[in-house]
Amino acid sequence: MGHVSLERLTYNREIIHVGEYVLEIITYPHPTLRHKSKPIKRVDTALREVVREMFELMYEAKGVGLAANQVDLPIRLFVVNLEADPAKGEELVFINPVIRMPKGTEENEEGCLSLPGLYGNVVRPKKVRINAYNLQGEEINADVEGLFSRVVQHETDHLDGVLFIDRMTESAKVDIDGELDMFETEFKSRRETGGVPNDAVIAARLSEWEAKYC
Repeated sequence: MGHVSLERLTYNREIIHVGEYVLEIITYPHPTLRHKSKPIKRVDTALREVVREMFELMYEAKGVGLAANQVDLPIRLFVVNLEADPAKGEELVFINPVIRMPKGTEENEEGCLSLPGLYGNVVRPKKVRINAYNLQGEEINADVEGLFSRVVQHETDHLDGVLFIDRMTESAKVDIDGELDMFETEFKSRRETGGVPNDAVIAARLSEWEAKYC
């Protein structure tokens, strides 16, 4: 199959407004990327709008998957389109996903829209079963493999606060230390200039979303 870039390089900090909330793809080491999402208990019009805008952000960034954590939301949901193109692939929404029955192993290259331009090899199960719900409340039970399997594992990891870099070997992590330092420096600069709120403000907003949907 060759190398697989789950979420590709092109990225321009596209920002979308959903009601009063500004939706954008956050980058490492933003604390919400380490937040373990809570299961969703209700779906309303506002949440459907969030899902629509998540797809738009994903397409703008040329990605094939995007988790709620990556747009600074603490809800257990991710979106997928394996073609990264609304005119070609199928748009899939996974709410409260659970991955079971892993089979085999496979190593491939991964990337992440929250770590734009950074790639590394990750070993994952070759085939898994995913259980979730779509926006219509219909249950999803699917055995997936190949790119599909890797994408749902990668995105479910996001919902648990796990990044693909956490699954790289220690020797491979050494090779990306400099790039991670650059992300950390940029994040610190944005926070110091007011581009990113402090942890207390972020935590309070996440709690508000959890109270509304979880």
